[in-house]
Amino acid sequence: MEQDAFASLAVLQLSSPCRLLPLACCPDKDLVVLVSRLGGRDRLTLWKMQGTKKWDIEVECDESSIESVSALAWSPCGQTIAVSHGFSRVTLHSVQDGHIERSLTIPPSSHNSERQHRITGAWWFPGHRDLPRSTIPDIFKRNEINTGSALSILKLLPLLDPLREEDNKLTATDLFAFQGTQTGAALKPSIPEVISDWPSLLPDPSLASLCPPILIDEQGKTAKDSQIFTSEEDENSLLVVGDNDGKLHCFLDGSYYLGPISTLPSTVPTAVFKDPKQPLFFLHPQASASNFLSATLAPLSIDLPLLASHRIRDFARLSSAARELMWYVMRIIGDLREVWFGSDSLTGARDAGPKWIQLLETRLRDQFGQKEPSAILELTGLLVAGLCSEGLSDFLSSSEQMSERALQKWESTVTDALIKLRDFSTLRLVPALQRLHIIFEEVLGWSLIPQFVLFGFNTDDINHCLSSLKQGIFIANLLAFQARGELGSFKHFLSFLRYEIALAGNSPETRSPPEHDILEVNHYLMSGLKTSQIDRWFTGPAPQFDPGDLGLPRHNTDTNKVLEEALEQAHTALQDPSQTAWQPKVSTADKSHLDRNLWVLVHDLAVRCQRVFAHVSKATARSAIVSGSVSATPFQVEASETVSGGACQFVRERIIRQNEPGNHLQYLAIYLASEMRPLFCLTRMPYAKCAAGVPLHIDVIVMECSITGHEPGDVTNIQLCNAEFFDDEIVVIVYKVRGTDGPIFAGTVQYSALEYQTQSEGYVNGTGRKDMIANVLERLNGEHRPMPIKRCRELSGCKDGSVCLAVNGRVGRRVVCILDGEGTTMDILDMEGDEDVEAEDESEM
Repeated sequence: MEQDAFASLAVLQLSSPCRLLPLACCPDKDLVVLVSRLGGRDRLTLWKMQGTKKWDIEVECDESSIESVSALAWSPCGQTIAVSHGFSRVTLHSVQDGHIERSLTIPPSSHNSERQHRITGAWWFPGHRDLPRSTIPDIFKRNEINTGSALSILKLLPLLDPLREEDNKLTATDLFAFQGTQTGAALKPSIPEVISDWPSLLPDPSLASLCPPILIDEQGKTAKDSQIFTSEEDENSLLVVGDNDGKLHCFLDGSYYLGPISTLPSTVPTAVFKDPKQPLFFLHPQASASNFLSATLAPLSIDLPLLASHRIRDFARLSSAARELMWYVMRIIGDLREVWFGSDSLTGARDAGPKWIQLLETRLRDQFGQKEPSAILELTGLLVAGLCSEGLSDFLSSSEQMSERALQKWESTVTDALIKLRDFSTLRLVPALQRLHIIFEEVLGWSLIPQFVLFGFNTDDINHCLSSLKQGIFIANLLAFQARGELGSFKHFLSFLRYEIALAGNSPETRSPPEHDILEVNHYLMSGLKTSQIDRWFTGPAPQFDPGDLGLPRHNTDTNKVLEEALEQAHTALQDPSQTAWQPKVSTADKSHLDRNLWVLVHDLAVRCQRVFAHVSKATARSAIVSGSVSATPFQVEASETVSGGACQFVRERIIRQNEPGNHLQYLAIYLASEMRPLFCLTRMPYAKCAAGVPLHIDVIVMECSITGHEPGDVTNIQLCNAEFFDDEIVVIVYKVRGTDGPIFAGTVQYSALEYQTQSEGYVNGTGRKDMIANVLERLNGEHRPMPIKRCRELSGCKDGSVCLAVNGRVGRRVVCILDGEGTTMDILDMEGDEDVEAEDESEM
């Protein structure tokens, strides 16, 4: 056995106790993530393998709950870390600085919405990019957008202007801490729940014909758009999260929710394996997270047929574009409502007129003795007959509110608000609703195609969304018309005030001719100064009218009948030449009774649209095919004398991919820590064939927890602290001499070259791994060989206690991280480096 075979990269002395999860090592970078707990909250710390800290952040952003990190997973490109929390939440952090790129929420079960299931594991699998799309070669680069589809139409339309972005609040830590070492805290999300729960891929404003947001740096210059990092390796990738109720939750590209897949209730899925060439999963349900041998021997297979084509991704892009447009519309409505009614930090233009009326009536009541003054009556008499009372004359000539500065402020506030209402409705709100209508027309077309029946479209909800979109387009245009008219009346009203102010201060000989329209001023006095009609776009009940109330023809919702009506009208027009002549028809119907609360309409529309896309997104889970052999059902096996309930300390699993499809091999490493005779068992079986019902056979080798010395008969009993599969050939074990307090060693066993004994189907019976181990030990009851450890090294940091182990066996990144039981010291070993070679290099330097 080769001593000191590995080079030590670093020994980390941690300031607080940390946890090391099995997937903590970055697959393609020299990075490792540690989890610590400070102040009742978990923190993530990213370390370089050489021993330097890169960043440290707090992962919790909800003050009402305290969660703990349960699992980690790295994206295929290695730029994102998926962190699963205690219940129903996954946050994705950037490897650059640790900030939260996006937060994923797992919806509660529809059967029991109050019960939350704890997340037990997370895995991120690379996607298969060669999905069949068409037999015709794509000679034009269209970014996977079908010609004639809704996205292709949106691509040809001009980009809508970006909206104002929320200002980032800087803290003292951000201003004065050193870059790269500051402690970050997650900001509270400001996105409403209906948008955050909307199934979507990574944000892409250009996909929805929106201009990306314009960012301004600290110097006031335009900065580049800091979009979320995307890579071709992450395309079609699947983030899989398992909980303790036997459910798997899948996210396409680590973002688009595909729904919950139920395997077996009240079980915990062990390590999940995905076939690299097809959407097929294998897993072993077990009774509880601590009962390792209660897992099934044969795997369950989960087939997701909808992921075998490009349809799910095409619909996910539609859902993403619809989400961007709806969030854009909601922010526009919010901005318009804020500029009109005001907010906590902004005074609305709506309050300027009533405040002026209140000040005038207060002066008439307090200084001139009018018991029930009416400012509107006073102004109307002045406008029509030129009658100006003493109180009104005094207010116009000496009031502070009638100064030119006050009038200019009033004019700028109301004018800017009305111009924004007019322009935003015409140039942003209506085009965004029209683009959303185009998307839903395509969704309606999808729902009528028999090939998409598995998606489970609800045609009634889609038609209701289309009807609401038509209402929203009409009401938004009506808002622009109303704002345009009120702006003209307001300008005439201010001209009237300036005329009367000048008249009250000058003699009649120097009176200038009026420039205001009496009718426009009277219109603003009646329906603009004290009570504005624009309020109806933000208050009142939701609109309930249909196109028939607007004078438009009422069509049947049945597509075939609509086509028949159109053909019948065209045939009638051709038979009668007078029908083809130009016949202008002006609708004189009164529209004042129609409800026009655009604020409620948009929010109700967002809920319905989100419900349509959320239901369809779960079609992948609804169409999942879960199958397995009879032995793929877990149950609590009876305790036996051979394998006691607490003998199994850990079980490690690894799947080796073979060149032939469906011929993968599964290896299990099982440590039975019996007081009399601790054993280390390795098993090997054809993985995919077991799920397909092929007769089961298992290759097994049982080794005693001992190692041989240099001389014959020199055997040392050891105690295993931990073990993990390193690659397709080596398993790394951490051990110490039995009965001693240390030191602790790290060694390797080449499990691929061991001599396994084949156990046939008739011998290996039972449904659980515990049955298999019991039968194997009864059959092979005899002397077992020691563990053939080839290379080892004594750890300098870890001295005693149980250890946590994380490995990375990728070529060029072959490292092992070992954290001691107290969580304060971690050894990092280079499995390819040699201590002697490293010493020679240091001496030469």
